[in-house]
Amino acid sequence: MVEVFMDDFSVYGASFSSCLSNLCRVLQRCEETNLVLNWEKCHFMVREGIVLGHKISEKGIELDRAKVDVMLQLPVPKTVKDIRSFLDFEFDEECHKSWTLLKDALVSAPIVQAPNWDHPFEIMCDASDYAVGAVLGQKIDKKLNVIYYASKTMDDAQCKYATTEKELLAIVFAFEKFRSYIVGSKVIVHTDHAALRHIFAKKDTKPRLLRWILLLQEFDIEVVDKKGVENGVADHLSRMRVEDMIPINDSMPEEQLMAIMILKESFDEKVRLEEVKALRDENLPWYADIVNFMVSGEVPSSFDAYKRKKFFKDARHYYWDEPYLYKRGPDSIYRRCIAEEDVQGVLEHCHGSAYGGHFATFKTATKERRDHQEGEMPLNPILEVEIFDVWGIDFMGPFKPSSNGHNYILVAVDYVSKWIEAIPCPTCDAKVVIKLFRTIIFPRYGIPRVVISDGGSHFINKVFEKLMKSYGVKHKVATPYHPQTSGQVESPTDR
Repeated sequence: MVEVFMDDFSVYGASFSSCLSNLCRVLQRCEETNLVLNWEKCHFMVREGIVLGHKISEKGIELDRAKVDVMLQLPVPKTVKDIRSFLDFEFDEECHKSWTLLKDALVSAPIVQAPNWDHPFEIMCDASDYAVGAVLGQKIDKKLNVIYYASKTMDDAQCKYATTEKELLAIVFAFEKFRSYIVGSKVIVHTDHAALRHIFAKKDTKPRLLRWILLLQEFDIEVVDKKGVENGVADHLSRMRVEDMIPINDSMPEEQLMAIMILKESFDEKVRLEEVKALRDENLPWYADIVNFMVSGEVPSSFDAYKRKKFFKDARHYYWDEPYLYKRGPDSIYRRCIAEEDVQGVLEHCHGSAYGGHFATFKTATKERRDHQEGEMPLNPILEVEIFDVWGIDFMGPFKPSSNGHNYILVAVDYVSKWIEAIPCPTCDAKVVIKLFRTIIFPRYGIPRVVISDGGSHFINKVFEKLMKSYGVKHKVATPYHPQTSGQVESPTDR
């Protein structure tokens, strides 16, 4: 009635009515379990369809022609170069018949077979000056069974790549084309370019190659050298011109996600600007134009040259910290801007509230200015840190008598979550500090941004400095006689 493979399932029946009945039961089950189906990927009441790369119909399992279409399009050799690229012999009428017979054999069983998920996959790929070719197969009983043929012509930019880049592009193309087969399986890649075996371990290669290497990290890959003469099928496919409007997808998934996010943000920004324009005729705050300029860089179109110049000059004194606008005064202090309708409330609060005092005009204005400074912007920047970004470390002890030979306790405190890690130790030296970071902090919480400690010799030494520098961690030392600098760790150690 139904066959399921991972997230795909096929409902079938011996007749239209039985198939419809089975389909209704499956859809009913989907509704009961809140399972959502992608309408674009659903095909209802068909007599044949592609399942796992094979055509299924009342005739049984047949080969998907799309997988061997590249081989079927192989042109008859017309020049000496074409003949030599294939088998290096004279091509006559008898050879033409053999050529046709060979193509039919290459695209039919037992050469082309269904994948066996108990065996690793093998990919033979190659690149020429203008195209890439690849063959997906599996070696069973020491015989290679082909699953998929693929070939693609490179665009103008890719044709200018260096040889190593073209060979790696052929691998990227193969893994993109055969992705549905090889995800989660062992893959052996055969290539005639020996440098590819070592390029995966290099860290100072070209950015484009690094990008492709990162793209291939999700696969279990083993690269094996193979002579060009032994890689004939992939080599021949790489010399075919197969035009396709869809380019080779060599982009990172996160980049696509980021592009969608940027597109969404641009759309949201456009919607917000349209909302601002729609409210233009309503009673907006006096600083609406300044806020709009701060957020989007848009200047009112009604301004002439003089107003625009004055507007730009005045805008330099404002700062937008959503959802508030601040203005820098003559005393270099930033004060929050308020709308006209809020002015009366602020004055009444400063004059007539319980602690207002009902002062006269001058004192009320002074009080309002002083109280309003509570909304000032901080002049010193605030460092934004996340959990486990900043750790404070210090030793406790010595303890008399010792416990199991341990005279000290090394304590580390996370500045955000206040989480504490501690290890007992017989001495207070650099070895204990390094042990704390290598066995506890780094493996459990990742690499921090900052470590704060006092100026003790167990923290200020070349060994610890080298460890921090190798991981890119900034080590800050607390000021002598000012333990508040490392106050987070001082508190637990003083208890």
